[in-house]
Amino acid sequence: MAALAVVMALGVSTVPSAQADDLKDKKHQVERQLKGATKDLGESSAALTKAAARLAAAQDQLSVAKTRLATARGRVAVAQERDAEMQAELAAAEAELATAEAALAQGKIDRETQRQKVASTVADMYAEGDPELIAFSSLLDADSTEELTRRDGVRDVIVGQEGRAYDELKAAEVLLEVQERQVSDARDDVAAKREAAADHLALMQELETEQQAAKDSVVSLVVERRDARVDARAARAKDVAKLRKLKKEQDRIEEMLRKRALAALRRARAQARAHARSQTGGPTSGLLAHPVDGYVTSPFGYRIHPIYHYWGLHDGVDFGGGCGTPLRAAAPGRVVSSYFSGVYGNRLIIDHGALAGRGVATIYNHATSYNVGVGDQVSEGQVIGYEGSTGWSTGCHLHFTVMVNGQAVDPMNWF
Repeated sequence: MAALAVVMALGVSTVPSAQADDLKDKKHQVERQLKGATKDLGESSAALTKAAARLAAAQDQLSVAKTRLATARGRVAVAQERDAEMQAELAAAEAELATAEAALAQGKIDRETQRQKVASTVADMYAEGDPELIAFSSLLDADSTEELTRRDGVRDVIVGQEGRAYDELKAAEVLLEVQERQVSDARDDVAAKREAAADHLALMQELETEQQAAKDSVVSLVVERRDARVDARAARAKDVAKLRKLKKEQDRIEEMLRKRALAALRRARAQARAHARSQTGGPTSGLLAHPVDGYVTSPFGYRIHPIYHYWGLHDGVDFGGGCGTPLRAAAPGRVVSSYFSGVYGNRLIIDHGALAGRGVATIYNHATSYNVGVGDQVSEGQVIGYEGSTGWSTGCHLHFTVMVNGQAVDPMNWF
């Protein structure tokens, strides 16, 4: 987490005008460094981190829920179309059944009528005696060939009339059997279509229940996204307020360290050795020892803040190492400040006096605790505290800042 980035967020530049022309080159350099570094552990408060994660999760879940709802609606629409087709097929089958049943009923009437006709014909014929005997007797009584022929024709008519009556009855019974099969088939067809319609109705109800559940999920997630956005905005507002407070705090620290640096340089100039060192033109490597046994997780430099999206300075180097890793004094010096910051967590500031003709101080942030206090004199390599995750941090690390004449510089140039 960068303290001086707060200044940029508030619209106040802390970059000296002499460095303005180099800003773009430095930006590119820092971006290249960031490609090989892990994400900064201390970008925002835990509340904002949690709210942002919640909002992102709600966004992702809402996208999935919308897809699920669209799929459910599509399946319901297809099922509704199929239901309409099945209802039409069932109605047609029922109409065919009604027609077949009507034909069967009429067939039964026709068969009964034919039976009555046969019974009446036979009864009338046999009331006069056996038709075959009557016909034979009439042939015996014939007086001529012509009369014999005529009476033989009469016999055929009498006997044929009986046969036709029975044939018509047989035809009526055969037709009735056909109609009965048609009715049976039509009833089976209607039963099958009703069963299919019932099964489809159950599917329709299941799909509609699924669609309603998907719709309820979308509504719920829309509400959750809205609430998460509100919480994220509230957390961000609190973070911004803490950043403004930190800006004032940082200004106070810089002013204090500038004054202490000026006093140290005045004392140094009274000594010949310090005077010789003051001729050095730039940072001298090897003046500071590494403050912790850990790897760099985020370098010093200007960048776009990943949460608030302003261009600002990450005013130190973040070192990993693990919770409880000892923190060591980078050089001899005196503890001039120790307090808790809402952003930096537990902070400790050590004034090292004049080094290479400059007033140098180091700042330790996010520690779980320190075992030295204001006024204590420390030696190089002395354990002064332990790596932690206090303040704006999502994991144990050390945010280490080097202040030279009251301004933050890249610590890597001083090891």
